[in-house]
Amino acid sequence: MSFIDQHAEVFGVEPICRALTEHGCSISTSTYYAAKNRPPSARVVRDAELDEHIARIHADNYGVYGARKIWHQLQRDGHRVARCTVERRMRALGLQGARRGKKVRTTTPDPGHERAGDRLQRDFTAQRPNAAWVADFTHVSAWCGVVYVAFVIDIYSRAIVGWAASLTKHTTLVLDALDMALWRRERAGHPVEQGLIHHSDAGSQYTSFRFTTHLLAAGIDASIGTVGDALDNALMESQIGLYKTELIKPRGPWRSLADVELATAEWVAWFNTTRLHSAIGHLPPDEFEALYYAQHHPNEPIAINR
Repeated sequence: MSFIDQHAEVFGVEPICRALTEHGCSISTSTYYAAKNRPPSARVVRDAELDEHIARIHADNYGVYGARKIWHQLQRDGHRVARCTVERRMRALGLQGARRGKKVRTTTPDPGHERAGDRLQRDFTAQRPNAAWVADFTHVSAWCGVVYVAFVIDIYSRAIVGWAASLTKHTTLVLDALDMALWRRERAGHPVEQGLIHHSDAGSQYTSFRFTTHLLAAGIDASIGTVGDALDNALMESQIGLYKTELIKPRGPWRSLADVELATAEWVAWFNTTRLHSAIGHLPPDEFEALYYAQHHPNEPIAINR
């Protein structure tokens, strides 16, 4: 049918049907017109409706969702559909999720700095928000040079609680990300309590005297992974991989620090409030935290981090 439709204006329907029949694909002119006049099947109608939802979800989420996440979002939106159907329609639409590339390491240890022990021991789980944070930074190539972006992640919810961007990778970069995290938690009504663990790699920024004293002043316990071992900060490595895959690579080239900052702010807001995470039951981080506080502190007003 589609072949005849594509060539009917040039060759005509009857000659095409005759040629197809002569070559072993028997189809009469009346059969073609009967099929054209037949109303679409329920499956075709359903697929067309589903295609609109799939295309919308894919576009609204930075074009990074694969079939699994689109299927979960459809369930949240009240659309009951099999995952295999989503996979089939995504293939037909030519849509696919983002795929990660290689990570370039930015860790530069300073042997002159004393290092805290590893308090997490690769156990990236937590029973509540503000129990343990992980931190790291990455770089973004831009026309202005290199932009460094630091993040702080809450292990419990995977929420990005703090971030900062700079043209240098001095200690101020990671301090700004930490201070944003402390400020956002305070503003949301859930300030950091004594004993919060801040875990990072052995980069000189995180082992510097300035940074460690800042942690002590805030009542935060430092935790440092093994030098050069990505597994000791695997959660943060994964987070930076998502940032590069979902934002930096598809949206480049980047011009300036301001461009990277604006795009990162928008992506972080989407990441915390909208993006579904399989590690927390296919919920957005803010929603996952709100459920925790509603269950354990039902009398507190719910404040969503933005």
